[in-house]
Amino acid sequence: MFIIKPRYNEKERNEKLKIGKNIFISTLIVGLATIFMQTVTMYDILSSITLAIISLVFYKIFVNSITVLQDFLKKRAFSIEEVIGASLILSIALSAFGDLNIYGFGIRNILSILIVMILGWKNGILVGTTAGVTIGVTLGTISGTEPIMIAAYAISGMIAGILSRFGRIGVIVGFILGNVVLAYVSNGYTVELIHFKEILVASIGLLLVPKNFRIDIEEFMGNSKLFPVVPERALDNSKEMARNLNHVSSAIEEIATSYTRGEERKNNKQIFITELLNNLEPYKDNMLYDDISDINGKILDEIFNTLLDKQEIDRKDLLKIFADCNSYIVGFDDKEISQKLEENITQIIRAINISYKVSKSDFIWQKKIEKNNKHVSKQLNEVSKAIKNMAQGLEKDIKVEKEYENEKRNIVDLLLNEGIEIEDIVIRKKGRFIIEIYLKEAFETAKLEKQEKILTEILKEKIVLNTEASVGKKLTFMSDDKYKMTLGEAKATKLKSDSSGDSILNIRLKDGKYLLAISDGMGSGKKAKEASEKVLRLLENLLLSGFDKEISIDLINTALMNQNEELFATLDIAVVDLYLGTIEMIKSGACPTYIKNRKKVQIVKSNSLPTGIVDEAKMQIFDRDLNSGDILVMCSDGILDSNIEYKNKELWLKYMLEDMDTVNTQKIADLILNEAIDNQFGSAKDDMSIIVCKFVKK
Repeated sequence: MFIIKPRYNEKERNEKLKIGKNIFISTLIVGLATIFMQTVTMYDILSSITLAIISLVFYKIFVNSITVLQDFLKKRAFSIEEVIGASLILSIALSAFGDLNIYGFGIRNILSILIVMILGWKNGILVGTTAGVTIGVTLGTISGTEPIMIAAYAISGMIAGILSRFGRIGVIVGFILGNVVLAYVSNGYTVELIHFKEILVASIGLLLVPKNFRIDIEEFMGNSKLFPVVPERALDNSKEMARNLNHVSSAIEEIATSYTRGEERKNNKQIFITELLNNLEPYKDNMLYDDISDINGKILDEIFNTLLDKQEIDRKDLLKIFADCNSYIVGFDDKEISQKLEENITQIIRAINISYKVSKSDFIWQKKIEKNNKHVSKQLNEVSKAIKNMAQGLEKDIKVEKEYENEKRNIVDLLLNEGIEIEDIVIRKKGRFIIEIYLKEAFETAKLEKQEKILTEILKEKIVLNTEASVGKKLTFMSDDKYKMTLGEAKATKLKSDSSGDSILNIRLKDGKYLLAISDGMGSGKKAKEASEKVLRLLENLLLSGFDKEISIDLINTALMNQNEELFATLDIAVVDLYLGTIEMIKSGACPTYIKNRKKVQIVKSNSLPTGIVDEAKMQIFDRDLNSGDILVMCSDGILDSNIEYKNKELWLKYMLEDMDTVNTQKIADLILNEAIDNQFGSAKDDMSIIVCKFVKK
């Protein structure tokens, strides 16, 4: 601080003295100084840099969140970042309790549940969900909790927020319902994810919180807004946010199902039983032997469930299990019998605990968690970021941009002259213009052209309606595409197969780009179809939720890796921007893509493996500018493998496209499919799928 003088911040900012840069540099200098006093390694240098970054991040979290803990009793509103940051600080603090429990109740878990419930009760679905994800990720990272627990807190917080309108009872029911639903989805409800006894204690704590307790979240717009906030606009935003959260929820549910342990639990139990029977061999004269060795009995099942929950069993647990199964242990009144019975109980408990410890190292789920825990925790952290981005996105989307203030006023005046009254208008530019108009009354189709004409005149760029992004009285307009695209598709199912393992996706994203994709499940039939459909369903939900493409493919890969059965699928993606005239091709084990312009045909191919085979998805990305007249051809391997004349199978389709005269996309798709079937003497020997696109500059 003596070398680099810190600057004072604005009065309304939490960080009065800007010393983040000083902290980063100081930590880095001290770390590097100690390194250079000894043998220098790249690992030590990277560790010092990482420590400096972590110090800066936690300083920023602390300085921008501590105000909530200091001033929550005062009458003031906090930003979403401050509230979520404060919950992050609290969850880090709660992790200090570790596994401390009182009478079997985990202190850390109870307080974590209580925080999520309170935030969901007072601030609804958005804050409840975000708090659940934040606390789940923090506890998972620090205490090594299983990744599925992150989703458990997120879903429970979301449903608690949804039911917050019914008061504290609604929040409690919502949290329990979220836990039940996710437990059912993830393991068939054989094991509860968050213990009900801990939820019960947290619920009692929630009921004791004073009704007038408040943590106010700042309004998304200040007093300097151009138009007033009205219920209709809030409703439209709520609809859009609900749609976004539904995509996130669907994505989390898909990921959660990849952790189902139904079949694995049976295998794990069998491993334990085998080990236990071996250890019980010397104790056949034990009074409890017959009950314990009954592999189909309820007692052994309850013992295994208790071990999964507590990792070991004691005398009290064993007696309770026998009592619950209507097999009471009696004889304690007789001293001689009592002494022998105690010895028998001790023998059985020792055999059970030793068997579990030995067999646990062979448990399938244990190995899978150790293998994927770090990878999946990182990816599920992206779910937290996506939901937080939605919260911040509300503010950014509605915020009045000063640089377009004059344009807005001109648009409002011209629309009013046409008899079109609006509540608000938002103008953003991300490559292309995106304009959101909030009408007072439902729009008339006849006036759409007038609105497009006025927007085009003011913004000096052709503007058109984006139907997919318009909700209720909110109309979304965008810069018109500079290219137009025609699309053709063709498919065939393998001979004697009940269903095709190929799936096709064609959607328009919120930013106006088009997503085209083919997924080819390994083999043909129901299992292959399940894999390809799962891949494209996840891809659609993740991208529509605002996830990055690379993270989306990583999540899809992990979801397939964690299935009980082996599911593999190729992924061939084309993201087309018809405004900028660019195309981005992403391949994961997919066939080559062909780009034809007149007689010239370019081949784009990759050597990556399909998703679901290796731990980390290795995808390849190709970027290209569009030329007017370009024809894009995407296909599954059934098309290429149909020709046996060429050693290089991709060449036959290249030569066919070079000789083809038609530019009709549907006709091209049909011709390729028919030729591929003819190559196999008139019958499809594999599933076949083709997408053909033609791009023409307007």
